[in-house]
This record gives sequence, C-alpha cells and structure tokens, in this order.
Amino acid sequence: MSDLRIAVAGLGTVGAGTLKLLRDQADLLAARCGRSLRVVAVSARDRAKDRGIDLGNVHWYDDPVAMARDADAEVVVELIGGSDGAAKALCETALDARRHVVTANKALLAHHGTALAKKAEAIGVTLSFEAAVAGGVPIVKALREGLAANRITRLYGILNGTSNYILTGMRDSRRPFLKVLQQAQKLGYAEADPSFDVDGIDAAHKLAILTSVAFGIEVDFAGVYTEGIRHVSPLDIEYAEELGYRIKLLAIARRTEIGIEQRVHPCMVRDSAAIAVVDGVTNAVVAEGDFTGSTVYEGPGAGAGPTASAVVADLIDLARGRRIPTFGVPATALTPAVASPMERHRGPYYIRLMVVDRPGVIADIAAALRDENVSMESMLQRGRAPNEAVPVVLTTHIAEEAAMNRALQRISRLDAVIERPRMIRIEDL
Repeated sequence: MSDLRIAVAGLGTVGAGTLKLLRDQADLLAARCGRSLRVVAVSARDRAKDRGIDLGNVHWYDDPVAMARDADAEVVVELIGGSDGAAKALCETALDARRHVVTANKALLAHHGTALAKKAEAIGVTLSFEAAVAGGVPIVKALREGLAANRITRLYGILNGTSNYILTGMRDSRRPFLKVLQQAQKLGYAEADPSFDVDGIDAAHKLAILTSVAFGIEVDFAGVYTEGIRHVSPLDIEYAEELGYRIKLLAIARRTEIGIEQRVHPCMVRDSAAIAVVDGVTNAVVAEGDFTGSTVYEGPGAGAGPTASAVVADLIDLARGRRIPTFGVPATALTPAVASPMERHRGPYYIRLMVVDRPGVIADIAAALRDENVSMESMLQRGRAPNEAVPVVLTTHIAEEAAMNRALQRISRLDAVIERPRMIRIEDL
C-alpha cells in the first residue's frame, strides 16, 4: 500500500511536535497502519526558524491555502489556529480539492464545524479533530465510538488547563487571582493575553464541539453560557473548603425538558467528587451514558507531545481507511440546536456578601430571598464588627437561576451591602 501523504500548515509548538512524532515513531506507525505516514509539504511563516526538524526533502509553501490546493497530499493538517482567516480558507480549500482535513482548531470548529462537516461529507472526505479538545485525552473517540451505543445524558469536565492551574494555585497558596495568573504566565501556562482561558471562552469552544458529538446536534457555540474565573477570590476558596467543596471551572452539557443546556462557569463541587481532585493543568471529562453510567477520562490537556499524539491518532485512522461521520452521525442528520436558557437552570447556590454589620441586615437579605422563593440552606458569618464590613456566606436549596438573579439584584441595592454579591453555582456530581 502506498504512503499516506501529509501536508502540515503551522509549525508552532503542536506542528513541530507532530513532525517530530511522525519522525521518531515512523517504524511503529508503519507497522500499526500497514503503510508509512509521510510529510510531503509544510507551510509556516518563518522558513529560517530552527525547529529541530530536517525539512530538506519537504516542499515548503509560503501560502498555506496554496499548499492545501496544490500539494501532492491526501490529507492536510491545519495547526494555524483562529476561527476565520487563513485557517478557515485552508480547510475549505483542502476539502474542495477532495483532501481529508485533520485540525486541532477548536475555535474554527466551534464557529464553523457544522458547515465544514457537511462540506466534507458531501465531498466524501473526512474532517477529524481529536486534538481540538482536551489534548492527549481521547474524548472525541470515546464519545463517537466507545460510547456510541449510549444516549449521553450529561457531560461535564475541566477543559482548560490554565484556569485549573490558577484555581489550584489560589487554593494552595491563598494568593489572589492576579498573582497566580502572573506566575502561570511566567511558567508558560498562560498567554500574555489570557482572556480566552480565564474568561471561559476556550472551554466554551471545546464544550460546543463535545456537545455536538454527545447529543447529535449542530454545533452551537452561541448557545453556551460562558463565565470566567476573574471574580473568584481566596476568600471564596477558603469558604468552599469550610463547606466541603472545591471550586473548579467546569464545562457542562445536559439534556433538559426544554433543550440542551450548555454552560461554562466556576462551580463548587464536593471535595469527594472525582473531578474535585483534578489539579494543575490536567484536563478531565466525565460522560454519563444510559447503559454505561459515568465514565471518566483524564490526562494532559495541552502541550506539544499530548496534542501531537491526538493529531497523529487521526492520521492513523485515515491511513487505516477508517471513516466515521464527523460528529458521530451524518452531518445532514445533526438536529438544530434548541438551547435551554440559563435563566431556566435550577440548582443550589453559594452567595458571598460583604455587609455592614448592623441590626436588620440579615432579615432584609432573608426577605429578598423569600420573596423570590429561594430557600436558604445555611449561613456563615465570622465575628462581628459593628458598622464595619464583614463577609456573610449563604448556601441555598435548589432554585431557578432567574429567581436567584432577581433576589441578588434586590440584595445589592441594600444600603448595608457594600460590594456586588458573589455567586457560585453548586454542582451535584
């Protein structure tokens, strides 16, 4: 059988890692695939950069779109990044040229995944993306193949290592968000502009992709409620531990009577839950199937080696001739997404208030909750400082999000409440 001819666009951390893996594991891959995996073309911005790889026998293209159109390759690997621009043009051009596409680009798939899948399947080629979600954790393959006999009822996980590293560091050191973020940037775990990570956008991209695979719906990034971790304080982490919880930025998707609920936000989870002890830059995903129950997938969510491993796993499938619908069912059979609005979410809540300690304050807070049918489960107040601000922490029984928000708006208008109320959802996992 002839070699699988590969063109790679983007030679950054993941691209260089992919070429090194293909070089170092060439004999192993050939034995497992029954054919060699051979890079015949590459494209990147800087030809002169030393990437530790011999590219002497590889055709170099300055224009990645031209490479996708003209290279003598069966498959194009897109590792450029970005939801539009060159990455999108490259993938569309490769598909038009009837070449398979392998990508690690979660932003591209979150915004254009359904359209690209329909295009690929109509042409008769494959769009693969194991590396786009959770790095070296084979969660796409698990959902699309290993759990294919199940209806997935809920999916949740830690999909962003940067945010998980920061929350872990805040818990261990009791330092504030900005201090731990700066450390993460120095260590290379966070970008100079960390917004995509700490504001939940990266995790939301990944959740939209996994939700499509898990529930057979069109990719619906716009339907993902997204909230980051900037407002989490060491005080919240301390209270969480006192109450028996840990704070994690979770991505959650589940079926409801209204539609599919997709949300990314900080959560309090019981410290006995499996996902509570997933620390540092590690990713983890839990999938709940109607026949399997809960299955847990954990591992490195980023980095050259793990992500390159996921890219090459897709190449191996292509070399073996394995063809699977992009999102688990034919793209034309994906159902339009019907979002369950966040306002209809129901669950318990943690609330932290900073209040001036004077008579009647607690009664006013309780009245605001009562009037919205929000039932208080517990309250913590440390010490007393008359006419000075003190923290008051409340947990509630299950309530509707809209009612909780209305109660907090009323509480925030109380003269004795001197800071915006802080709310973190409690998840029963």
